Amino acid sequence: MALSTTFIQDAQDQAQQSTAYDSVWAGSDVPTQTLSGLEQVMLSNDKLYVVLAVVLIIWFGIVILLLRNDARLKSVERTMEEQGTSFDDGL
Repeated sequence: MALSTTFIQDAQDQAQQSTAYDSVWAGSDVPTQTLSGLEQVMLSNDKLYVVLAVVLIIWFGIVILLLRNDARLKSVERTMEEQGTSFDDGL
C-alpha cells in the first residue's frame, strides 16, 4: 500500500512541475498567416462540396482517358485497314 501511495504522490508532483505542451505556447505570440481562398474552402464546415469536387475531377479524368484511348484505337484500326491487315488474321 505504501508503494502505491508513493507512486501516486510522485506522479502528482511531476504533473504539477510539468506543463502541457499547448500551455507553453498559449502565452506567447504565435505568428499566424491569413488563409488563402483554397485553404478557406478546405477548412470550412461544408467539406461535402470539396469531396464532391474531387470525385467529379477524378471521373472527368477517367472519361477523358477513355475517349483518348478510343480515338487512338480507331486510328490504329484505320491504319491496319489501309495496310490490308485485320485484327482477326492472327486467330
